[in-house]
Amino acid sequence: MTQKSLSNRMKLIIVLLGLCGVALFGIAVPVIGLDLVDSYPEFSYCFLPLLIFILIIAVQFYALLVSVWIFAPMIGNDNSFTELNSKRLKNVSLISLATSIYLFVGATVFLLLSMCHFTMFLGACLVSFVGIAISVASAVLSYLVKKAAALQEQSDLTI
Repeated sequence: MTQKSLSNRMKLIIVLLGLCGVALFGIAVPVIGLDLVDSYPEFSYCFLPLLIFILIIAVQFYALLVSVWIFAPMIGNDNSFTELNSKRLKNVSLISLATSIYLFVGATVFLLLSMCHFTMFLGACLVSFVGIAISVASAVLSYLVKKAAALQEQSDLTI
């Protein structure tokens, strides 16, 4: 697999994730939420706070996708090991960690306010765990890219 094809596959995956996000955050969540409000009107007070909570997660999700999108062409241009890419990976790590913490804290607050079911809380914990794993992997990759960039800079200076 060439670097150009790897870059193109990354872009394709990012576009597909973006479309899945539109389907989930823009269509499925509001439609399912309104259907639940129609079925259970006693929980109508939960709809707007939960919708805002989920839309803030959507903003963070798209910020993460944009960060990875900016990183993808650098791989295709054979600029994988640079200090700038290390910083971008660190940003991906921080966004992922912030989203995971936000999701866990929000799900805990909604559970304590009896605005979500315990199984939804467990699902949010699982998604938070996956986000933390992505954050750790991105932080490790950031460190390794930074070290590789330093080694590449040293080798470029030698004759």
